[in-house]
Amino acid sequence: MRIAMFQPDIAGNVGTVLRLGACLGVGVDLIEPMGFPWSDRALARAGMDYAAQAAVVRHVDWDAFRAQLPGRLVLLTTRGATPLPAARFEPYDTLLLGSEGAGVPEAVHAAADLAVAIPMQAGMRSLNVAVSGAIVLGEALRQTAGWPAP
Repeated sequence: MRIAMFQPDIAGNVGTVLRLGACLGVGVDLIEPMGFPWSDRALARAGMDYAAQAAVVRHVDWDAFRAQLPGRLVLLTTRGATPLPAARFEPYDTLLLGSEGAGVPEAVHAAADLAVAIPMQAGMRSLNVAVSGAIVLGEALRQTAGWPAP
């Protein structure tokens, strides 16, 4: 299981996802360009002290990411056809989060093997991208018996 971020805009969200990956033993893919410079200083400012413990792979672009994808691509999107309670996950899935400002382009939607939406109250637009990733990753790890051993 992996979690990927498509052209993230906000360093703090990347930091949260890196911490999530480090704590749960899940690899993190970052698809560039990012909306902030990747540097030790930027990492420290965003509170990414878990970066050194996370299994992070940076990809120069979408094509480079796609070339190494180990299994299915599962897109988390408010436009997802499959509500999270109905989604079925596999151990080699990569959960893809869109950029905070723009989501993902149509070509990325079309490339997804599964598009999952988190059910929300009527009138609510979306959850924070890192929160969404944590919710779906928790369910995916539960279904695949992928939680780390205590």
